[in-house]
Amino acid sequence: MEFPNEAISEGSSQKKTGRGKIEIKRIENTTNRQVTFCKRRNGLLKKAYELSVLCDAEVALVVFSSRGRLYEYANNSVRGTIDRYKKACAASTNAESVSEANTQFYQHESSKLKRQIRDIQNLNRHILGEALSSLSLKELKNLESRLEKGLSRVRSRKHETLFADIEFMQKREMELQNHNNFLRAKVCEHERAQERQADMMGGSVCESIASESYDRNFFPAAVNLIDSNSNHQYSCQDHTALQLV
Repeated sequence: MEFPNEAISEGSSQKKTGRGKIEIKRIENTTNRQVTFCKRRNGLLKKAYELSVLCDAEVALVVFSSRGRLYEYANNSVRGTIDRYKKACAASTNAESVSEANTQFYQHESSKLKRQIRDIQNLNRHILGEALSSLSLKELKNLESRLEKGLSRVRSRKHETLFADIEFMQKREMELQNHNNFLRAKVCEHERAQERQADMMGGSVCESIASESYDRNFFPAAVNLIDSNSNHQYSCQDHTALQLV
């Protein structure tokens, strides 16, 4: 695509406001406005071409003149780029609508939860007997009925827990009693074993004492017997000697 290099000056009607700058406003002179349009249009088309080449971007440019003439540029196709633009806009619109719907949903849920929290807090205060002045007679009766039902359930649960604890303690008592009886039997058996061992040791001691006493009685008797025999011999000798004399 060729871009003409037109060096046509913009009309003298444009007033300079600074160095190298002009005041941006509609050019009243028709000729000057047409010249400026041609110059700026070519520059814009050239910039679009450079952008598509340098940055590998998809560019579509559509320009209509004041007389209704169409000027366009696209590195692919103007229609394809416009379709892509429509899809992108639709996706963005859908995303925004979804985000808005989610925001509304969360706001609704938040307000609902806040209301539930407030109701629960008021109910807790009413159960504790606080802030009852705002309740009507019907609401007070309903509150009384709910409290009675709740108190009945609490008492029933308390009795069940108490009975369960008593049953557990009774079972524990039986287990401890059985264990105590077992320990007593073991102690008695141990005591009987010690008594038998003591009896056996006592018998052996008695036998040793009896043997020692027997030995002590035997030796003096033997000595006495020997002494008597010797005395008897001496007397017999003396008697024989007397007879001989």
